[in-house]
Amino acid sequence: MTKATRWAFGIFLTMLAAAAPAHAGPLRDGLAAFKRHDYATAARLLQSPAEHGDARAQAVLCYMHSYGRGVPQNYRAAADWCLRAAHQGNAESQYMLGLLYNKGHGVPEDFIQAYKWLNLAATRASGPKREFSHRIRDSVASKLSPAQLAKAQALAMAWRPIPELRGAHLMASQCAANKKCREP
Repeated sequence: MTKATRWAFGIFLTMLAAAAPAHAGPLRDGLAAFKRHDYATAARLLQSPAEHGDARAQAVLCYMHSYGRGVPQNYRAAADWCLRAAHQGNAESQYMLGLLYNKGHGVPEDFIQAYKWLNLAATRASGPKREFSHRIRDSVASKLSPAQLAKAQALAMAWRPIPELRGAHLMASQCAANKKCREP
């Protein structure tokens, strides 16, 4: 596991722990299984909450599909889950989605989108995670022309969260076809 991957995993677990729900059910049990590294159980338990729009469950499934934890590694599925949670304002998914756009994993390589999502995630990070998030974002910025950087910054400034309707089963592919889900 690379240093960046360990950092991402550590940041992800810390942010996930802070967002843990107080109520019982598949979401709580799935998040607990994830924290115990029981990834197969976590994937099974978190599927329904994620499908019903829970951004925390979607973020965990994004991570699990990105790294093949408890599920086969599948960047397209990771991108779908990341996109759904990122649109709702989940910082972990915004960070992961930025990494996916940076590498072209599951989505077309797009440094402007990578910067936008990494910038959004970096603005919500604190402590050592903040410095690390800024370094990753700035690394992507070095790949952009001044005009592209201005566009990426404008997209980040204009971004607003879009909550999913609970039970609507709005998949990322449907969201991509829906103008309400698109960035300005």
